Amino acid sequence: MFDLINGIPVHPLVVHAVVVLLPLAILGTIVIAVVPRWRTPYGPLVVVTALVATALIPVATSSGEELERRVGDPGKHAALGDQLIWFAIPLLVLVAALVLLQRIRDHADLRPTAEKTTGRRVPGTTLVVTVAVLAALAAVASGVQVYRVGDSGAKAVWSDQVKG
Repeated sequence: MFDLINGIPVHPLVVHAVVVLLPLAILGTIVIAVVPRWRTPYGPLVVVTALVATALIPVATSSGEELERRVGDPGKHAALGDQLIWFAIPLLVLVAALVLLQRIRDHADLRPTAEKTTGRRVPGTTLVVTVAVLAALAAVASGVQVYRVGDSGAKAVWSDQVKG
């Protein structure tokens, strides 16, 4: 299914989208984890970026399998690429949770004081900070995995063409 578009392999096209979007989501996650006031204005953008990047990973791996049938085994690159989704999903879930918790807190802060005591429970600072730390850790882990996948892919493609 994900083989060729106009005679060009789909894999490098989709991979470049993942290689741009996932690091942007990683950087955005770290920024909104560290700078709470940016969660409200920029958080949804980070979540959407992480969502699109995560959704494209299976397309990249499927198209990579199609490309592998044409050009041969890429070595450890395929195994590392298959693992990337397991880094991106926790990143997506944690950054979405962080943005949602911040939104709940922002909404609670806007209600009058009397309503705050009778309304829904507001997430505590400890919970928000914990999710922010976990999101930042997931971002770092995802960044390392993106690097490993990209490095192994570059070596699989270019190691025979370029000698150092």
